[in-house]
Amino acid sequence: MKRPIPPEDLLLNESELIDFMPAPELEQWILETFISEDGELYNEDHRHISPWPTDLFKVLWASSAFINAERMVLGQCEKFSPMAGGWRKARQEKQMLDWFNCVPKFIITIDAKYAATASDTDFCALIEHELYHLGAKRDEDGEYIVSQSTGEYKYELRPHDVEEFHGVVQRYGASPDVQKMVQLVNDEPTIGKAKIAHACGTCILKLA
Repeated sequence: MKRPIPPEDLLLNESELIDFMPAPELEQWILETFISEDGELYNEDHRHISPWPTDLFKVLWASSAFINAERMVLGQCEKFSPMAGGWRKARQEKQMLDWFNCVPKFIITIDAKYAATASDTDFCALIEHELYHLGAKRDEDGEYIVSQSTGEYKYELRPHDVEEFHGVVQRYGASPDVQKMVQLVNDEPTIGKAKIAHACGTCILKLA
């Protein structure tokens, strides 16, 4: 399955009002590429996603990015938490049902215009970044916590692995988390460009 192309209606949308469309083709590509053990870019870190029902997460295209804290947000993973209160909660759940025929636990939204122009590597990195936010809770021994009522993992919105300021690192040195990130930067990437291109359906000749 080739890397999905965002809907043309969203790509042509120049309105200041952001529009959204369900992205079942992108969801399917994500599952087949990163979650399935047979996927071209299978990542064991996401193995907690595969065993459970299809309402765990759903995917949306957005007609444009948005600005948050002076940074452009191109993708976002959110835990669906409707506001308490009769009609407000019902309206939000109805929107989910209209889009996805279910009420998902998480929603991943991707900027369609960025997705249409990003390189395969950048696009895959964005998708996996959002997948990493979809975390399963673990106990003190590192084992996944299972709900006694449903038998499913308990999910949470996982924070970034490294949260630090440049100035603190400059003045006081790197914490163990930052040191681990530096080590990973210095190591060779575990996924080659050819493998990414194959997963995204891009002509491998373009890698030259």
